[in-house]
Amino acid sequence: MSELLSSTISSPIGKLYLLSRGQTVLGLNLSGFQDLLSSLSPHELEEKITKSAQIPGVTEKIIDYFEGDLKAINSIKVKQPGGDFSQAAWASMRKIKVGTMESYADLAYRAGSPAAVRAAGSACAKNKIVVIIPCHRVIKSGGAIGAYGWGVDKKLWLLKHEGALD
Repeated sequence: MSELLSSTISSPIGKLYLLSRGQTVLGLNLSGFQDLLSSLSPHELEEKITKSAQIPGVTEKIIDYFEGDLKAINSIKVKQPGGDFSQAAWASMRKIKVGTMESYADLAYRAGSPAAVRAAGSACAKNKIVVIIPCHRVIKSGGAIGAYGWGVDKKLWLLKHEGALD
């Protein structure tokens, strides 16, 4: 089992806090390491977390994404705890094409439970791996942008960066 690594990355939407096990991202957020630790198991919390200036195979792909290679993040491996529907919703989010948006209803359908629109919204809210699992691409039915845990301004920036909005 590879070690836990932490790193920070400067980005146009703010400082990103990254936690990984080797090249598998366990958390990426804008709020800090304490929030990232909340998704670790008690056993993982006992492990040493090594600070790293960058995480090989991950950091450069995130930087490339912000520099315009919008597909660079697609190959990054991710893992976060969650129930079956959340896992299906997160996997479905990763299939939303860059430059497009889908509704919470679309996400619920793609995740295998068309009636679970609220659960789709909940999966977005629980997502601990921002940008890579692109919950910012999920909007309200009817086209309203909707909420974003890191601020609607950041959601708008990401959607404009990806060409989904002018």
